[in-house]
Amino acid sequence: MATERLVVVGGDAAGMSAASQARRLKGPAELEIVAFERGHFTSYSACGIPYWVGGRVAERDDLIARTPEEHRARDIDLRTRTEVVELDLAGSRVRARDLDTGSESWTGYDKLVLATGARPVRPRLPGIGAHGVHGIQTLDDGQRLMDTLRRTEGRRAVVVGAGYIGVEMAESLVERGYEVTVLHRGAQPMATLDPDMGGLVHSAMNRMGIRTVSRAEVTKILTDAEGRARAVATSAGEEYEADVVVLGIGVEPRTALARTAGLPLGPSGGILTDLSMRVRGQENIWAGGDCVEVLDLVAGRTRHIPLGTHANKHGQVIGSGVGGGYATFPGVVGTAVSKVCDLEIARTGLRERDALEAGLRFVTATITSTNTAGYYPGAAEMTVKMLAERRTGRLLGVQIVGGAGAAKRVDIAAVALTAGMTVDAMVSLDLGYAPPFSPVWDPILVAARKAVAAVRSAV
Repeated sequence: MATERLVVVGGDAAGMSAASQARRLKGPAELEIVAFERGHFTSYSACGIPYWVGGRVAERDDLIARTPEEHRARDIDLRTRTEVVELDLAGSRVRARDLDTGSESWTGYDKLVLATGARPVRPRLPGIGAHGVHGIQTLDDGQRLMDTLRRTEGRRAVVVGAGYIGVEMAESLVERGYEVTVLHRGAQPMATLDPDMGGLVHSAMNRMGIRTVSRAEVTKILTDAEGRARAVATSAGEEYEADVVVLGIGVEPRTALARTAGLPLGPSGGILTDLSMRVRGQENIWAGGDCVEVLDLVAGRTRHIPLGTHANKHGQVIGSGVGGGYATFPGVVGTAVSKVCDLEIARTGLRERDALEAGLRFVTATITSTNTAGYYPGAAEMTVKMLAERRTGRLLGVQIVGGAGAAKRVDIAAVALTAGMTVDAMVSLDLGYAPPFSPVWDPILVAARKAVAAVRSAV
């Protein structure tokens, strides 16, 4: 049997998980694997970068799960600092450029995996390319930010955007001793939550000493004579001094290669695949990770949800398909957790505006409880917001903001969403109870009970 060649574009979670899984299923005599990675690092935790910046993770390399050398030892021809710049689908080959020498070469493939990831959103503003302005998505991005922080004498930071990355980076910079201002366009930070829940995050950031400016439209990055960022200007005429600027606006799928090659893209610009992560309309091309759109099981449509948990699962599914096995990735419910200071933040399923966009009629229920029995030492408040379909009572989404133990409670809701449970059925869930862990009625169950009442009153 002739040896086939698998080419992988992207060397982080999805790409190298796919390569590793394929290697487990097929040895070098059956499958040659060539992987291209534009950065210096592979198989790392991008989610851990804020904690490295803030000093909670001591060393950069603590975030690396598997080095290029370790991948090569498993008979994977991994080429770092090499960027694929063109896909020739008709010729089944890719053109790659060595970023250090500039030399280019073509590599043929029998099977192709696209795992090009996402990139930080960089609005087209004057000064956005100035020294000291950083987007954070890859470990190379994190290293560049750390280099800037070590060189910069000033201690003023402006974070543009208040999503997960923006909030986490704001906290990390405060922990490094910076005076931090967060500018964001919304009424409240954390647009992944409804505004009423985002208000709780806003209050926590203020308590931490983070200056948070809502409805701030950034218009320009002001620079000094040497071309370094010195301030951020807004449409309101305000200027916020900055020695470093971090972009936390969000990310977009890195799909220029796929678009140019004519591969199918979804509404968010992510590559569209089937359940086996094979690119739609292609027999020998797969895609996974932050460059794809996935099926939202609640709303019933594709969405771009860039998370490392998804990327690793995509890679396992792809590697199984490439290696001759079979696996599928059925979709997601949109679960995510984060924190700022001691406040935990979680969401799964739909927000109010998501439900409206999906054409769903719904009711909401919001309760405040505690993470332990109220009399137990250290009990902390927790707010739970639940959305349910108006007629059926089907659970549509849950948001949680509160103290220790709040965030991982969202996993109960994630399972309920995946199972298509109603809020009525959730009330009967047999959840664990002891005073150090929850009240007799867990906050999730209290919210479900209130949602049941809202559904019944709305009929």
